[in-house]
This record gives sequence, C-alpha cells and structure tokens, in this order.
Amino acid sequence: MNNSVLATTLILTMLFLILSSLGLGLYFLVKDQGQSKRTVRALTVRITLSIILFLALIIAFAVGWLRPHGL
Repeated sequence: MNNSVLATTLILTMLFLILSSLGLGLYFLVKDQGQSKRTVRALTVRITLSIILFLALIIAFAVGWLRPHGL
C-alpha cells in the first residue's frame, strides 16, 4: 500500500471519528440536559481530533504523501 492511500485512509478515519464525537456530544446534550460534563468531554475530543487531523494534513503535504492537483 503506497503512502497516498495510507494518508487518505487516515483522513477518512479521522473524519469519521470527528463526526462520531460530534454526534455523541449532541446525544449527551439532549439526554443529560446540560447536567453532566459528558457533552464537554465529547466536544473536547472532537476538537483534539480536528487539531490532530490538521497537523497530519500539514505533515502529509510537507512529506509529499499528498499533492495538490488542479481541477
């Protein structure tokens, strides 16, 4: 498996995890009605995953695993 496929798989996995964490945050917000810290934890995880994804994209572009292309 080449590096661009690995990078694409990483990106899609991270996006799925980010959306899952966002959905959990919404679920906890509705279920707990703001009485617990589970919503804050889920959204903190989402922000952390987003930062990790952003850094991974920067590294992948710098190393050459991903290349911009014209449409």
